[in-house]
Amino acid sequence: MIEHRVRVHRSDENLPREQQLAWRIAEVAADAVPVEDAVAEMVVNRVIDNAAVAAASLGRAPVVAARGQAEAHPVTTGGAGATVVGIDGRHAPEWAAWANGVAVRELDFHDTFLAAEYSHPGDNIPPILAVAQHAGADGAALLRGIATGYEIQIDLARGISLHAHKIDHVAHLGPSAAAGLGTLLGLAPETTFHAVGQALHTTTATRQSRKGEISSWKAYAPALAGKAAIESVDRAMRGQSSPTPIYEGEDGVIAWLLEGPDAAYSVPLPSPGEPKRAILDSYTKEHSAEYQAQAWIDLARRLGAQHPELRDPARIARIVLHTSHHTHYVIGSGANDPQKYDPRASRETLDHSIPYIFAVALQDGAWDHVASYAAERAGRPDTVALWRKVSTAEDAEWTRRYHSTDPAEKAFGGRVEIEREDGSRLVEEIAVADAHPLGARPFARADYIRKFRTLAAGVLADAEIERFLGVAERLPELTADELGGLTLIAESVPPAPKGLF
Repeated sequence: MIEHRVRVHRSDENLPREQQLAWRIAEVAADAVPVEDAVAEMVVNRVIDNAAVAAASLGRAPVVAARGQAEAHPVTTGGAGATVVGIDGRHAPEWAAWANGVAVRELDFHDTFLAAEYSHPGDNIPPILAVAQHAGADGAALLRGIATGYEIQIDLARGISLHAHKIDHVAHLGPSAAAGLGTLLGLAPETTFHAVGQALHTTTATRQSRKGEISSWKAYAPALAGKAAIESVDRAMRGQSSPTPIYEGEDGVIAWLLEGPDAAYSVPLPSPGEPKRAILDSYTKEHSAEYQAQAWIDLARRLGAQHPELRDPARIARIVLHTSHHTHYVIGSGANDPQKYDPRASRETLDHSIPYIFAVALQDGAWDHVASYAAERAGRPDTVALWRKVSTAEDAEWTRRYHSTDPAEKAFGGRVEIEREDGSRLVEEIAVADAHPLGARPFARADYIRKFRTLAAGVLADAEIERFLGVAERLPELTADELGGLTLIAESVPPAPKGLF
């Protein structure tokens, strides 16, 4: 890897294009290195993972609405169009990516990478797959494009924090998806450079979508970034340029949206000829909740089974989760969001409330993507009483481990201290989720397939489940004609509400 130093430059410094981060990203995209076997296997795993959560969300209102918008935009010119999960036929690729991106993101149940910034790199798959189908690419080209998308998003997340400045993490997704599309289509660095710049320029937004009363826009935000990336690539292919330098300019992203004119970042990117392996550093979710909640769910389930008395709020004085800065301030009591303790809160808010999640997992000994968020579950009096006894506190050591670059010590859990009403105390800790590569039960192909079968059951016909798995597991060798099979067709889907289109 090469560490690229990125800082703000005055306009009169005339920073050469070849020294700009967007150009370096474009060079990585154009580097036609072979995809290693382990990376190819993981790409297949994540395609199956995305399909699982998309299947489970087909009837949810944001997904129904986005699908309706895609249906209003049939294929026009330039290619064969792309598939939309849930329905048959082809549609405009940018709108197919939009609908599929919402379906993948709606349940907050696919993969994650956490470093200086956090991300869901599986959000790269819908736009890259949609363009692959539209452009007549084969499975090998799709594989290369997805590997690039993961590489760039993860490398940006390693080097540049967005949330520290209240910028939403999808600002890394627009450039990564554009880079992945550059690899897929074999574009020259100059074309991808302009696409990356345009995608970044059009996808920066505040983090209010993940604060307070969290709305359905949380699922739409990455879909918009993927759609914007496709449109940026289209414009760049037509010879249209981008704001330059987009990261380093004196009125650019770093100067005004991030650390400011005196800031500098270090972004690692693969050297020329170096394979793109970043996907191997990401991890999926066993439970439908914010990633920082994964380990806490596993610990709560275990504690509830070992100590059933902990499920009774009358027996508990207080529960404190000592954890990282990010967990405390984003999904913990440090956010100071009263909605995180409100039983009437939206599902999107509850899946960003670690006090709620810990209480329910402790009582139920399980976590379900539907039942655990049901209104009647959230409003159960004994749960509300227990929930309001749970708080979080930042712990410097867990913050250090959260930001560690050493995979062996990087951690997303913490230490729980439970004080009973009788004065006795219980202290336990967990570093990573059971499904994490270093966890008690690391996810492998069989786990991804089981997750897909579980979430698709009752949504897709048995024959459709088997058909999709048969296509997905052959992804690297699929022909262009076969790539259209990387979709899901339900026997029925809810009708879309009427909108403008």
